Amino acid sequence: MGERKLTREEVAKFLENDQQFAEEYFSTKATSHMVDKWITKHGKDGAWSSDGTPGPLESTEKGAAILKHFRKSMSGAGGSLKSLISGSPKPKTLRRSRTVLKEMNEKELFMELIRDIANELDISTLSHKILMNVSFLTNGDRCSLFLVRGGKDNRYLVSKLFDVNENSTLEESIHSQEDEIRIPFGKGIVGHVALTKETVNIKNAYEDPRFNREIDKKTGYRTHSILCMPICSHEGDVIGVAQIINKISGDHEFTHKDEQVFKNYLTFCGIGLMNAQLFEMSVQEYKRNQMLLQLARGIFEEQSSLDGVVQKMLTEAITLLKCERILMFILEEHEEGMTLFERMGKKFHKGLTSHFSVTHPSLQRNSKIKNMKEEEVAFLTAFDLCAKDKEVKKPGYATMEWSAKNGIAKHVATTGETLNIEDAENDTRFKVGFDEGTGFSTQNLLCMPIYNSEHKVVGVAQLLNKISGQPFQDKDVNVFEAFAIFCGLGIHNTTMYENACKLMAKQAVALEVLSYHATAQPEETDKLKKMEIKSAEEFNLYSFKFDDLSLPEDGTLTASVRMFQECDLINKFHVPYDVMCRWLLSVKKNYRNVTYHNWRHAFNVAQTMFAMVKSGGMDVVISDLEVFALLVACFCHDLDHRGTNNAYQQKSESPLSTLYGTSTMEHHHFDHCIMILNSEGNNVFQSLSGSEYRSCIKMLESAILSTDLALYFKKRGDFTSLVKDGEKRWHEPTKRDLLRGMMMTACDVSAITKPWEIQRRVAELVAGEFFEQGDLEKMQLGQQPIAMMDREKKDELPKMQVGFIDAICMPVYKTFADLEPLLNPLFEGVINNRKNWEGLAVKYDQLVSQQDDKGNTKSTKEEGKLTTSSKSAALQQERSEERRVGKECRSRWSPYH
Repeated sequence: MGERKLTREEVAKFLENDQQFAEEYFSTKATSHMVDKWITKHGKDGAWSSDGTPGPLESTEKGAAILKHFRKSMSGAGGSLKSLISGSPKPKTLRRSRTVLKEMNEKELFMELIRDIANELDISTLSHKILMNVSFLTNGDRCSLFLVRGGKDNRYLVSKLFDVNENSTLEESIHSQEDEIRIPFGKGIVGHVALTKETVNIKNAYEDPRFNREIDKKTGYRTHSILCMPICSHEGDVIGVAQIINKISGDHEFTHKDEQVFKNYLTFCGIGLMNAQLFEMSVQEYKRNQMLLQLARGIFEEQSSLDGVVQKMLTEAITLLKCERILMFILEEHEEGMTLFERMGKKFHKGLTSHFSVTHPSLQRNSKIKNMKEEEVAFLTAFDLCAKDKEVKKPGYATMEWSAKNGIAKHVATTGETLNIEDAENDTRFKVGFDEGTGFSTQNLLCMPIYNSEHKVVGVAQLLNKISGQPFQDKDVNVFEAFAIFCGLGIHNTTMYENACKLMAKQAVALEVLSYHATAQPEETDKLKKMEIKSAEEFNLYSFKFDDLSLPEDGTLTASVRMFQECDLINKFHVPYDVMCRWLLSVKKNYRNVTYHNWRHAFNVAQTMFAMVKSGGMDVVISDLEVFALLVACFCHDLDHRGTNNAYQQKSESPLSTLYGTSTMEHHHFDHCIMILNSEGNNVFQSLSGSEYRSCIKMLESAILSTDLALYFKKRGDFTSLVKDGEKRWHEPTKRDLLRGMMMTACDVSAITKPWEIQRRVAELVAGEFFEQGDLEKMQLGQQPIAMMDREKKDELPKMQVGFIDAICMPVYKTFADLEPLLNPLFEGVINNRKNWEGLAVKYDQLVSQQDDKGNTKSTKEEGKLTTSSKSAALQQERSEERRVGKECRSRWSPYH
């Protein structure tokens, strides 16, 4: 027996008794055809006014329900957001022709036009359809749509589509962000409607003071009548303004009926726009999340170097945030009582760093990041990416100066504040200015701090100039904030990895150093303490022509003690005499037995510094503490030198090159200096106050690093400019640091100022050490050395010395002579030595030229052989003599002789 079928009456009664079920069933199962029939049948029940136009609703809720059904029934609505974004084809709604539309009655026409926009989620296409339909409904000639942008306190309108007519295509009418019109609330007719939510119906536009006649002048179009109305959300907030111009029928004025039709249709349009905007926001959020995921993948794939991870981050960010330029500054860590050497390894090996650190007795406490002022902020490095270049670069000096002057990055680093500067040129807080280094002009700017896992600022990121030309919006800030979080993670992970690598290199270097060197023994210290210290005059320490050749090894030590005594540093800074003696012995022992960069070189550099201070008048300019730091720096500036330069360390991939990226040997010399100071009984700074101690260590580091000629070339121009401008007092810290650095360079190369016999002897030693490095490059690296390190080009030494004097020595000594006339002997010494080297260079060139001429003349084979033999014998004799002199000098200069 089959089941009984339900009758229509029973189903109808069930649906009437359970209206919720009926609504849910209808909304999920009804087809568009069923909805059309329902609207047609129930139109007379209140959806239409007595004059046949759609009523002012009541029908809003019904319309919302209809649109809800349309959204659910659209193709792909049940699919994923990804399928919608990826452009999966969906069936297009075929719009009926204008001829068919004109044949419809008003009810059918209105519903057809609602149906035309119901399924559209692309906001640009939807806006175009709305204007086309409005133009058709009201017989308007041209229509425009403006959408609301900005926050609650800064709302404005942008022209999404402008001057749309019945023949306009979407591509012709749409305004991109670059050329869109921006109208503040309350300005003009459109702004007035947006602010007041009033409908404006103007019969004669030129009689209304709010009308902007300039647009007609530019377009050549004559505006007569205007109908303008707000588009509101379901909450009553204005989300846009629609405007119709010039009715093309009747008396060309918009009627009350036009206003009613316009108003009711815009009610549905408001719902459609809200849905389209929500969909657009969903798409943007989806894309943003995909970009952030891509950024995260890139960060965690690349952790071997900070440069590599920043390259990935900035490349992704400039695409994600759509700006013209992005800058990232990485902060240098500032911790009280800690040196650079301590900071590098403190997180990994407390025992090792405690051995290599210098800690003043008053600073024995847990180090904490200081609450720094803006002027104390220093950036370790920076990165720069322009959208047009597509290559991350390190900013040049001019760009860093520009950033320092405008103070934005430092302000964000110290306050943690996010800055969104909409008009950089007229900003009252910061003078953004013009980046002369790149020629980049900043219009708007977004700057945000980058935090590490401990919520401490480790960097600052800046976005410059949104590509659209508009200021950065709140959504940009939100995306940028997420980006900054990923940056913090990336920098943290990379720093940890780099520090681990550096620690391994540090351990390798430490083992090598400790296995080679030894500290001064007690009996050595006692011996030096008991030795007689001759006067400075007996040592001839005040002279710029000082020659150490006559001094035995112990004599260099006692003369060193005399320098500190003569400056009264031991007494003023309460340095125990045994500590001074032990420290000098330890420093001497930590110089290797290399040809030139040995203890004798350090001793001569210190003597020149002493002479500049005591005989050259520099004691008037620099303080006693600075003299103390500079003398210590001179003695330590080449500690543990291996007879090879920075370039060789990089080429050979030595542990030192891994440990220090730039100024490799200079950083090693400083850290070795710190190791000796931290050794028991060797800290000559132990009696300084806390502030003096920190200042002295900072000056010591800067002075030793200044002996890198690469840094000298960068700073020389500034120093020369200051002297030319008449700088005498050098009060500012940066200027004093520059002066001390130039003094270190002048002392480091001071052999070039000595009397000719001394200068030639030292030049032979320097050349010998260079040639030894050249031999290593040939044998161990299989590379051809540069000319000055190629033993086969030894005869070109005079010419190379002239080049060295002109490029490096002459400018610095000339500037010091201009600064202080008492330093003129140094400049005169350079001039004299240049003449001598130039004379040798000329003689060598003449000899080569004569030999070439003889070779080209017609002569007998015997004469040719004799000439060649004579030249060869002469050169061999000269080289033999040079080797003999060099051997004698090296034996006298050896610290272990």
